[in-house]
Formats: sequence, C-alpha cells, structure tokens
Amino acid sequence: MRKVLLGAALIGTSLLSYAQQQPAKKPLDHSVYDGWQSIGTKVISPNGQFAAYVITPQEGDADLVIHDLKTGQALTIPRGNSPYISADSRYLVCSVKPLFRDVRQAKIKKKKAAEMPKDSLAIVALGQNTPPLKFAPVKSFKIPENAVGNIPVVAWLQEIPANDSAKNKTHKPAATDSDRDDDDKAGGASAESGMLIIRQLISGRQDTIRNASEYVFNKEGQYLLVETIANKKDSLSKTSVLRWNVAKNTADILSTGMSDYKQLALAKNGEQAAFVATSDSAKALQQFYKLYYFDSKFDSAKVVADRNTNGIPARWTINPNSSLNFSNNGKRLFFGTSPILPVKDTNIVEFEVAKVDIWNYQDDYLQPMQLKNADRELKRSYAAVYHIPANKVIQLGDQDAENVITTNEDSPYALGYSDKGERIALQWTGRTLKTAYLINVNDGSRKKIKEKLNGYFSLSPFGKYIVWYDLDNKHYFTYNNTTGATLNISEKIPYKMYDEEDDHPDVPEAYGIAAWLQNDDKIFLYDRYDIWAVDPDGKTAPVNYTDGTGRKEKITFRYVQLDKEHRYLPYSGNIILSAYQEPTKYNGFYQYAAPRKDGKKGTLKQLVLGPWSFADLQKAKLGQVYIFNKGRYEISPDVYSTTGDFVQATQLSHTNPQQKDYNWGTAELYKWKTFTGKAAEGILYKPEDFDSTKKYPVIFYFYEKLTDGLYNYQAPAPTPSRLNISFFVSRGYLVFAPDITYENGYPGKSAYDYIVSAAEDLAKRQWVDGQHMGIQGQSWGGYQVAYLVTQTNLFAAAWAGAPVANMTSAYGGIRWESGMNRQFQYEHSQSRIGATLWDKPELYIENSPLFNLPKVTTPLAIMANDADGAVPWYQGIELFTGLRRLGKQVWMLNYNNEAHNLMLRQNRKDIQRREQQFFDHLLKGEPAPQWMVTGVPATEKGINWGWDLVK
Repeated sequence: MRKVLLGAALIGTSLLSYAQQQPAKKPLDHSVYDGWQSIGTKVISPNGQFAAYVITPQEGDADLVIHDLKTGQALTIPRGNSPYISADSRYLVCSVKPLFRDVRQAKIKKKKAAEMPKDSLAIVALGQNTPPLKFAPVKSFKIPENAVGNIPVVAWLQEIPANDSAKNKTHKPAATDSDRDDDDKAGGASAESGMLIIRQLISGRQDTIRNASEYVFNKEGQYLLVETIANKKDSLSKTSVLRWNVAKNTADILSTGMSDYKQLALAKNGEQAAFVATSDSAKALQQFYKLYYFDSKFDSAKVVADRNTNGIPARWTINPNSSLNFSNNGKRLFFGTSPILPVKDTNIVEFEVAKVDIWNYQDDYLQPMQLKNADRELKRSYAAVYHIPANKVIQLGDQDAENVITTNEDSPYALGYSDKGERIALQWTGRTLKTAYLINVNDGSRKKIKEKLNGYFSLSPFGKYIVWYDLDNKHYFTYNNTTGATLNISEKIPYKMYDEEDDHPDVPEAYGIAAWLQNDDKIFLYDRYDIWAVDPDGKTAPVNYTDGTGRKEKITFRYVQLDKEHRYLPYSGNIILSAYQEPTKYNGFYQYAAPRKDGKKGTLKQLVLGPWSFADLQKAKLGQVYIFNKGRYEISPDVYSTTGDFVQATQLSHTNPQQKDYNWGTAELYKWKTFTGKAAEGILYKPEDFDSTKKYPVIFYFYEKLTDGLYNYQAPAPTPSRLNISFFVSRGYLVFAPDITYENGYPGKSAYDYIVSAAEDLAKRQWVDGQHMGIQGQSWGGYQVAYLVTQTNLFAAAWAGAPVANMTSAYGGIRWESGMNRQFQYEHSQSRIGATLWDKPELYIENSPLFNLPKVTTPLAIMANDADGAVPWYQGIELFTGLRRLGKQVWMLNYNNEAHNLMLRQNRKDIQRREQQFFDHLLKGEPAPQWMVTGVPATEKGINWGWDLVK
C-alpha cells in the first residue's frame, strides 16, 4: 500500500534523522505498562520496629513486603494486600488476593460470583522465623483499632463451603417494583453470611460463629458485636445480635427474632452496644425501625427510641441508614431520624401511567440533580441523641438544620447549618449561602448565630467555638458558644488569608485551617506561606507560629496530621510540617515543637528540603520512627524509613529496576516572557539521551499550573486521556508543560499568551524542531487546544480530550455526573467568563473555538465520550462536524459508555496507542494508521481497530 502523509509541511530531510536515531537504551513501548510498579498501602507498627508496604503493578499480582527495621530482614507475602499491624506490634494480618490469571480466566468463562476465586487471610508473627498462617476463603477481616493491653485478636468472615452453602441457602423474597428498594436483608435471606472465625493471635485459640453477617470490634478490642442470620432450614434459628467477649470466649445474645438488624455499634470500651432493628417483613410497604441500647448490666438490649418516643417529631421515625456513635464518656448515643415517607400505591398499573420528570422554576435543585441524588435524599437522616442516664431522646436536626456537627469531647454544644431557601442560586454561583445555629445537645434548643454566609462553618474539637470563613469579607470569625460573642480573629494578621494568586472571576478561597490546639485554646490558620496561632477570643495578638520563615524563603508550610486519633494538637511532642519552596519547587519536611501552655515557642527545624517529591508520611505511635515515599521524575518512588535524619533515610523498597534499561528522561524548570511581558515558567522534559546538536519535535501539554509537580514521578501508564509524558519523552520527544495565569473574560487569549509565546521561545533553540510541534490537553486543556488551533498555524498536530467548542451552548448544559447546570463554570469558575451569556455574549463567542473554525489548518484529533458527565459530548460533535463541513483534517474518538476521563483500562491502552500513532505520523513522519487514513466502518466495529499502518 502507498505511504500516506496527512499533515502539512511534513516532507523534508529532517524527518529522516528520527528513524536513524539509535538510542543506547530502549525506548518505552506499550508493553511496559502492566508491570510498572507503584507503592500501595503502607503501615508502620506502633513500636516502630516493623514496616509493611504493598508493591502494586498496574496489572497483575502485587506483593506485600514486611521489613524488620531493627534487623534489616524482609519477608514478602505474594499477593498480600490491606495490611494491619496489631496494637502490640507482634502480628500483621492481611488479605491475600487470588492469582490475577485465575481471576482473568474466571471472567473469561463468565463464572458466577460464588464461583470466582476468593481472597485468603494471612497472619504473620512479626520478628519470628515462622511461615505465615493462611486461611481461605475469606470475605472480610477486622482487627481492633487500639487493643493495647488487651488480647490481640482478629476476626474474619469465612466463606461457607459449597456443600454447606447449598444446605444453608435461604429463600429470597419475590422481587417488588419499588422505587425505594435498598440493600435491606429480607429476614436475613439476601444478606451474605458465612462463618465468623475469632482467633486469639497469641494462643491460637479459634472460635466460630456460624451464619454471621455484620460484625464490629469495639475500639479497645475486648468485645465483638455480631449479627447472625437465620438458617431457613432450621426452624429454631433466628436472626440475632450477640456480643462476643474476647477474654472469656463467651457470647451474650442481645436481641433475637427481628427481621433485620443494622448499624451495629459499640462504645469505646465495649461495655455498651447499640443497633437499629425492625420486625417488619422486607415485603412490607413500610419498615419501621427501632433503636436498641445495651449495657453490660442488662440481660438483653432494650428499645430506647421508636417513632412514638417522646422527642421524636410527629410522623417521623428512626432512620436505618444513619450510623450510630457513642460519645467518649458513654453518656450519649447519636443516631438519625427522618420523616415517614409516603407509601407507593401498589394498585397503579405501571404501563398505564406516564413516566415524566417535571421541571419547576421554584425547585431547589434542577431535576437532573434531584434524580442523581434521589437515593441519597430518600435515605437522608437528621441527627438526634439519646441521653443514656436521663433515658431521654432529643432531636437535634431537621429541615432547617439538616447538617449537624457534634464533637467527640462531650461538649454540650453542636453546630447546625442549612442552605434552605438559598439553593436555586447554586445553578449559577456553584455554591449556596448558609445559615448556622448553635444547638444545645442537652435540650435541643437552638440559636441562630450567622445568616446567609457565603463561606463555610466548622465546630472546634472541644465544642467551645464555631468558626467560619466569610468569602466576601475575606476573614475568619469565631463565635464563643458560652458567651455568645462574635469576633473577627484574622483582621490583625498583616497578610492575606485567601489565595493571593487566584485568577477566577469569583471571591478567592481561603488557605484554610491547620488545626486547633488542645482544649480549643488556639486555632492555627494558614496564609500563603506561614501558619498563625490565633486566640479564638482575641485576648492575645496572633503569633506567626513559623516565625515568618515561610514568606521570607517563599516556603509554604502545612501541618501533617500523623496521629489520626487526635482532632487537635496536644501540648506535647513535635509537629511535622510539609514544605514546598515556590522558586525552586523543592519539597520536604520541617519539625516544630508542639505549643506550650506558657506560650513559649520552640525552634523551627529543617528536616529535609530538596529536589524530591514526598508522600504518605507516617509515624510510629510509640516512637520517633517514620516511613515515607520519596522519588522524583528520574527516580521511581520508594519507601524510606528514618528515626529523624530524613536526608540519610534508609531505602526499603526498590521499585521498577527495569527503568534502567529504558531511555528515560529529565525534568527542568524553563522560564520565558509572554507576549504581554509576563514572567512565565514551565516544565521541560527531555530524553535521557538528549543531544543538543539534534533537533527534537515538541509536544506541549497544559491545564492550568503544573510546575509544582516538577519533581513528581511520571510513570509510563495508559492515562485517562492526559499526555503520557514519560512515554513520549523516552521516544525522542521534548514535552513542555507551561503554567498559565488567566485574565477574567479572556481565557482563550490567556492560553494563547502563555502557550504560543512558549512555543515561539522554544523554537529559537537549536535543538527544537519548530516545524514539528504539537499540543495536547484534556478537559480544560482540551478546550485550550481547540481554541489555539483557531488562532495559530504554529502547531503541526493537536489532540483535544473532552473539549468545549461552543460556550454559548455549553453554558446551559448539564454536568450529568452531578446533575448540576454548567452556568456557574462560566460566571464564577474555571471557564472564567465572569458574566452571563446575556450580559457578555461577545465574550462567549470570542472564546468559543466553533466560531473561528474556518481559520484552522492544524490536524486535530478529538476524544468525546457519550457518557461524559462533565462536558456534554455534543461539544465534541459540534467541533468535529464543523471542521468536517469545512474540509479540515479532523478525527473523533467516542469511547462507548465512557466517562469524562477514561475509566476502563482497555480504553486507556487504546487511546495511548492511537495518540502515539497520531503524533508519530504528524511530528515524525511515520506512516499513518488506517483509522486516520480511511477510518473504520461501523460494520467492522469490534473486528477491526484500524491500528495497521498504511504504507
């Protein structure tokens, strides 16, 4: 067949050099993806001696590696996953996944769920030279969160063997045509049950509870609350809830005979339990649940609340979808209620009634959003509390305060807030005004403290204050829940508390709250760089907790919460701060002594700051031992451990050793001036074998700002539609990722100012082939690609993923993944028009690629998927059909039933292959594939993918 060149200006001797290059190392190809590794779940033992992490390939079998940090020994558990280490640091428990190939074959054979390969459980005695114990098949497992001083124990739900399963098979109720069907157990019939195995890790003693379903440990591990399902073959068995005593190996039946139990909960010490239950059949048109409470002094659980209980509003009932929570002192039990829903008329003949969605201009939310959230709304609950000593129920939330926030610290106060009456404006503002109430948890009384806030509220950990940030006033305020005083607590801070660089046509967001101090004594607030310690009552002046080092050295400090149990900073220990230096893009960590009650500050100490990326810092609970991930563009991220010296940390893992065999690349900061004279910067990626005497094609990849990721590792992977940077760099391309700052009303021109000026600046370099430059972007980047090809012929190839082509039609569209209208995006958010379509129609037209398509000369590939929930795919259709009508070179890929960003791996692999063929043809002069030359007829869909090169 003849060789076809589709792009303009592709014939020339310069193209021959690409075929003649023979790099010393192999270029990456599409076969490398599946085996490329990353660090998955990572844990460290409380005593700091053991660390475990999962090394996960993109596709295939993972490995769990356990390191003894004291001896340096390591143990690998093939296919290990989800590791947990016991509170005494003596045991590790993990799941073991079935072989990837076995799962794949089972899917190919279309086996039923019950016939699919199952997980196993592994138990490792840490520091012992004994093989792991394994148990199979296992559905789930749990260990107590903090069983210090108690018997270390694990419980797992084991599959019932196939022969027993058939015997114990329960009858499923007849299907009903109900809009409110949920996952309720039909008298236990539809619940997945199995044998619950409870194993004491030291002694090895095992006990079994048959027909178990739900189960939960108390935090300290003394008790296990279990739901068992009735065996329909055994007339004496009943659905029950029991409490297992780990130390005594005994079970107390708390309740039996109900048709369904939900929301099992135990107090911290396990001496109290709660759940909701109903005796109504799953076939009943309505099921009414009751709240049950148990105390160790009781013989069984008792009903403490139902729809007729004093304190429950009239025509309301207990909501079975709300989780139950005990207060720390065990005197309060928080639960949820909701209005009783109307019953569906079963006499209606379905095929005789209309199916219609009615849109009303007075609705709080548009119909698509209502439909998207219908299940959530049907299950919505409103906070209530059962006061245990007083045997009293208090309703806390309702439709005027549907959001209620309480504390774990037994405060008498709660925060309630609502956007009721302010929701319609969400359509064009993207947010709603909120009104907040101080709620007395003891009697349910409430006081309005702030009305129609454009911002957000929160409650301090000990419940002494309500704090909010006012977007319009650009300041933080506190409300003292005892005195009722309201105070602007940030007005004395001499720097902005909001995003100094925000370039949207809206009020800028705040940098945020770092943390509260113990007892709510201080609140720590972020500015752009530093952290401020602020008195919530304003009696003392704000103090720059990081001593101004951040602003002086342009380092952004942010608090790293290492102890997930603490919702506040204690008056002890050290605090770790992440650090990001703007000019150098360096990353690292600093240490600061915890605040002191006398107000004296410690010294800010640099632990590490350099050309690296860091992630997932963890600390041993009982010692100064840390583990973290470290890498950069040239070096695959690995797990490191340290006792404090982060610079000389010990490397534990060695991911992707195969990278050394491939022509990788480098990443550097590149600076230039835009056409309008603005200082600009971006990331320039070069091949490892870069030779300044040769000329390289360039692909520009952009979104908004990307340079803060200068030191991020870019694994070769089939992406959702973003540019596969390391892949193209390995194959002889330069890739440039410029930062873009936008002018409100002119997002297109702003993109042109930065991207095209960068292209012209780079084209002056002797090692850049200015005749063969391409652009690629996804979503907002895709829009910018579509805009640029209407403004310049500088680029020889362009690829736009999920682009908006016509802002006038997109303005009124729907984001189907959320049901929201798109107007807010243009008036206040990313699309940055800053006005309605009627106020500034000229800006919508000026920024829309569609109206300038006759100017396009660059070959353009489009991805527009028919299940895109962010950008309506008809935007891609408008762009494609317009260019096709004008006789331009254009292609469009529609991945069927796919999202805005590709989700299915096979589709991601497909688009990577096509993207390579597209740019290789237009920027390197390689032969074009069939899908570009002749296309693929619908009659050959699923038979011919059009990958073959036309020669």
